[in-house]
Amino acid sequence: MPLPAVLAPAEFRHPQANREIRLGDATVAFALQRARRRSIGFTVGADGLSVRAPRWVTLAGVDAAVREKQDWILRKLTDAQARRARQEDGRIRWADGGTLPYLGAPLALRLDPAHRFAGRGAALAPDAATGQPALHLALPHHATEAQIRDLVHAWLMREARRHFTERLDHFAPLLGVRWTALRLSGAQTRWGSAKADGSIRLNWRLMHYGPALIDYVVAHELAHLRVMDHSPRFWDTVAEVVPDYARLRAALRDQPAPLWE
Repeated sequence: MPLPAVLAPAEFRHPQANREIRLGDATVAFALQRARRRSIGFTVGADGLSVRAPRWVTLAGVDAAVREKQDWILRKLTDAQARRARQEDGRIRWADGGTLPYLGAPLALRLDPAHRFAGRGAALAPDAATGQPALHLALPHHATEAQIRDLVHAWLMREARRHFTERLDHFAPLLGVRWTALRLSGAQTRWGSAKADGSIRLNWRLMHYGPALIDYVVAHELAHLRVMDHSPRFWDTVAEVVPDYARLRAALRDQPAPLWE
């Protein structure tokens, strides 16, 4: 009977790490930045742990503060690592026959050098082999991954603007608000934002998710035009048009968008 494999100690290393500490069985290399602030701040993102500390705090003091937040830091780093692994599993293959999630369902990519479809550069059309909708790209079969990715991105941006505008126009009257401008974002950590002047920013990566999740984010940002914080009154406003927002919010948090690199 073979002996069980010995698990390697966990290691979390920020790309810009300039300090390292041992937290339990884990090694955490974090990015320390000195800043004009009153207290030490901690951020855990896709890259790892970042710490911002006042200039007067000693390195020993920084380490002590990190150890004090050990449980929270390790939990967040583990969650971020698992999220990154799920993203890697869903990495898009930029080639004929590759797929990407579109409105919550897999969409096949088809290179179509003859441009046998209506539209600019890329368009949805039935797949000759399956009869299912596929994204046809006016590119030669020897197109590079970068060419395919760029053309898909341009098409997805157009689709995002069309779809988001449609949903903003649907929810705004229901909430009694008026939006004035839509801007698209490609941020890795934020799905949207709203300003008091009625301008809305939405992440084009939302187009990977099902319509219900997109509707939740759209309603969330429009609700901020009535309530600019996240108080109970704000969530009551969201619930007026998306009663199951809590379930959708959790689902969005648990389903990372695929990597495009």
